[in-house]
Amino acid sequence: MQYQYIQYEKRGHVVFITMNRPEKMNALHPPANAEMRQAFASFRDDPEAWVAIVTGAGDRAFSAGNDLGYHAEHRRPGEPYPEAEKHPFGGITAGFACWKPIIAAVNGYAVGGGLELALACDIIVAADNAQFGAPEARVGVVAGAGGVHRLPRQVPHKIAMGMLLTGKPIGAEEAYRWGLVNEVVPRSDLMPAAERWAADIIDCAPLSTRAHKQMALTGLDMPLDEAMTRSYSEFDRALASDDFVHGPQAFAEKRPPVWKGR
Repeated sequence: MQYQYIQYEKRGHVVFITMNRPEKMNALHPPANAEMRQAFASFRDDPEAWVAIVTGAGDRAFSAGNDLGYHAEHRRPGEPYPEAEKHPFGGITAGFACWKPIIAAVNGYAVGGGLELALACDIIVAADNAQFGAPEARVGVVAGAGGVHRLPRQVPHKIAMGMLLTGKPIGAEEAYRWGLVNEVVPRSDLMPAAERWAADIIDCAPLSTRAHKQMALTGLDMPLDEAMTRSYSEFDRALASDDFVHGPQAFAEKRPPVWKGR
């Protein structure tokens, strides 16, 4: 599929999704959100795609979030951003189940919807110039693409509330200190670092990583006993797979496993 506002590339088992509106600091509007959804659906449905890395074009921003110029011109009362009912912001912030790992490679600003998109990913690698913020209240809107819910789940409550209620951003090192990001690297090392994380994930059995993601996220808000005793589709798939037999055999024979993903 040809995209106008994003770039989609697959190298081996890794998919790269790049928001490509650098002149708008990679702010997203409905056509871009629609392309993001299609790109992530293509990643989810491709059996040979095991990990995705999402980033933004240029040096200024991962994503400045909602395109407020477009918003001001096209908004309708009662919706958090234009065409919200059609296209989840960034493609994955709502109504999108994907148990494959997704890495955010954050360069520059990840604010508003850009922060919400990063929060919807599993791992965040940040350049040392990255800024994370939820400035919605400063412009009279609301972090309605999951920011008000995901942020308090991913950093200490008071830190989340400080960010949400003041709209002030935090830098990459502070984000790392509070556990919002997994690693901070120089800007020139950002994509190599994200690819290193992807390679480490690919070293693991793909059905096992998907089971871990599904079980961890689905059971997050359950009582422990309930989370441990309920059934999970990805665990069942992993349990029935060739890889579930092959992995222990390879370990016992002191040889590297060759995962099939089935």
